[in-house]
Amino acid sequence: MNHDDADDVLQNTFVKIFQNLKNFKGESKLYSWMYRIATNEAINFINTRAKKSGISNEELKDKLVKNLEADVDYDGNEIQLKLQKAVATLPEKQQQVFKMKYFEELKYEEMSEILQTSVGALKASYFHAVKKIEEFLNSN
Repeated sequence: MNHDDADDVLQNTFVKIFQNLKNFKGESKLYSWMYRIATNEAINFINTRAKKSGISNEELKDKLVKNLEADVDYDGNEIQLKLQKAVATLPEKQQQVFKMKYFEELKYEEMSEILQTSVGALKASYFHAVKKIEEFLNSN
């Protein structure tokens, strides 16, 4: 995935939001509804890209991490790169939960609305994600 791909996913997200705004029923916060669309677009992009390339999602994720290492525009330090690699090794659901909680500082209740998962399950996913990241960082 490169910057153009990210732009495409973002554009597709806003097109879907615009097209489906009339269907928004207010059962959740607008932010949560939009976030869910963005999450689904990103997942669909990765699944489609992996399928077209004839590789698994895991192989594609590994490739994306290697691209991050080679990206001249990436301005993160070595610790940030290790963290990104560790997050990339997580199962998809744990990745989502970890990113929402750690990077975006969402509350579990907000995450529950977006992911349509119980708060308890989200806390468990976050706990397991943190443990796996710790193991990854300690082994590398």
